[in-house]
Amino acid sequence: MDLTEVAGEWTAAWAGRDPAEVAAVVAAYTDPDVTDPVSGAALVAHVTTVLAAFPDLSLDFDSPVVAGPVAVLAWTLKAAHRGEWHGIPGTGGQAAVTGVDVLTVTGEEITVRRHYDRLALAASLGYTPRFVPESDGVQDYGSSSRAGTGRTTLPGAITLTWLDFRDDAEGAELDLLSVEVVKSLRASRGFLGASTFEFGTRKYTLTAFDKPESVRAVHARPHQRAMRRFFKGGLCSGAYTSVWTLARQSVYLRCPDCGSMVDSTDGRACDCGTTPTTTPLF
Repeated sequence: MDLTEVAGEWTAAWAGRDPAEVAAVVAAYTDPDVTDPVSGAALVAHVTTVLAAFPDLSLDFDSPVVAGPVAVLAWTLKAAHRGEWHGIPGTGGQAAVTGVDVLTVTGEEITVRRHYDRLALAASLGYTPRFVPESDGVQDYGSSSRAGTGRTTLPGAITLTWLDFRDDAEGAELDLLSVEVVKSLRASRGFLGASTFEFGTRKYTLTAFDKPESVRAVHARPHQRAMRRFFKGGLCSGAYTSVWTLARQSVYLRCPDCGSMVDSTDGRACDCGTTPTTTPLF
């Protein structure tokens, strides 16, 4: 079997971005995104998923290096990110990463193992990798985000919601909807800030307002679109919504001059005369 010729068929199949042609070249394929080798219809489905996220994917292959039953193809990937990939919603940014394909002849069959750095690919899309431990049976771990306004007003009402999503694609859609909702809230006079938390397949949003009446700002058009997707579009498997009003709050700040702790809830000064600088709570 001429490995140089097979390598040419392999690169041509990827150049044509044809999942069926890719699957026709090899008997089995693995990469960092698949746990076990895939072939046939499973490989077609995998390549189709990749192209859904990166529809104009381009692999610039170097000439193959052949040694006995093995050929190595180095490549550089460039592609616009248009769809969900590992929970990252389509950014519209340009993905870039380098990697190698190792083609191996076993009998009359060709297998391919693709190697590339998923963290480097995520970084090219503006995502910084973070490592969190698995659930220890007491605590679950996840990720979070914050959208502040710079306002130092103490909150008079908080909304707490959570949404259960079924897979990475649905989670990515929720992220996009959440961004639009928060953008619309930032223009609201009573909005103070929002934080999101994700654990497993549940996304929480905690939003602060100056008073209960300002919560009406949530129901802007982006939020209405999200509600329609939830109630009529099949988005998510469950949700919780709530509005919490103030019972008590205190803000303590350490005096930068004498080191004393000051109850700064009402903006009072330290006994030494210094007023600690208040920072936004959200």
